[in-house]
Amino acid sequence: MTQLAVSLPGLQMSNPVMPASGTFGFGELYLDLFDYNNLGAMVLKSTTKKARTGNEAPRFYSLKNGAMNAVGLKNPGVDAVVADKLPQLANYSTPVIGSVAGETEDEFVEVAEKLSQSNIISALELNLSCPNVKEGGLTFGVKPESVERITRNVKQKVDVPVYVKLTPNVTDIVEIAKAAEAGGADGISLINTVLSMKIDVVSKKPVLGNTMGGLSGEGIFPIAIRMVYQVSQAVSIPVIGMGGVQSADDVIQMLLAGASAVAVGTATYKNPLAMNEIIADLPERMRELKISSIEELIQEVKEGRVNG
Repeated sequence: MTQLAVSLPGLQMSNPVMPASGTFGFGELYLDLFDYNNLGAMVLKSTTKKARTGNEAPRFYSLKNGAMNAVGLKNPGVDAVVADKLPQLANYSTPVIGSVAGETEDEFVEVAEKLSQSNIISALELNLSCPNVKEGGLTFGVKPESVERITRNVKQKVDVPVYVKLTPNVTDIVEIAKAAEAGGADGISLINTVLSMKIDVVSKKPVLGNTMGGLSGEGIFPIAIRMVYQVSQAVSIPVIGMGGVQSADDVIQMLLAGASAVAVGTATYKNPLAMNEIIADLPERMRELKISSIEELIQEVKEGRVNG
């Protein structure tokens, strides 16, 4: 194991950094910019049973400290993803995480099965947290019983590890995380975007076509840190932390809060090489902070909580 290497269920990662779902497309966005083997893992855009055209435009609004989006899970549908999108990733050594979404609980199971049978997917992430669709998404993710049931049903049908992506738009994030663990989840991903809204005073209309959307970027980082900390103390499965990560220091903060890996999202919109730069900066920052390895830091955090 190298200094940056991390081992999670289904994921042997050369470093703890991966893209957040929805910011990496299906791997086509950055093919000409950098080698995907530099990443710890690849996380694909959420896939549904049938193709989705997404929400009404405008779907994206840039802010000083982040962004708002209401894309609405635009994707070509699972059959097209398996046939046309996944093959381009087959030759990389970096593990691939497929993101699963659906309008019904049965759709989650069907999409998960098809992705897992592709032989390219190393793990699945159940997107039970999208705030930008009328069916599915938050409808399931805010109810512990739904989270537990969907997780269990998917686990029964697939042979790869299953991570559950949680929404911050709940009263008790720990309750939802425990439900995912009870359903057999192999890990937790959090947080997704924070439900938000902004109005243009000139047009007197919302800036997003969907009226409301998901807030992401550095403005939500403290919220993400808090929730990662709470959830990692409450469950025994690994946590993948995300939400406003911009730098090597942010990655280390996530690990100190209890995460075992970290996803970068909105930062790549401003700088497509953000993930690569963070990975490159980590060794020197770790030396400065006297951190010998990522795995040892993760273990120290866990032991500190047990002993504390």
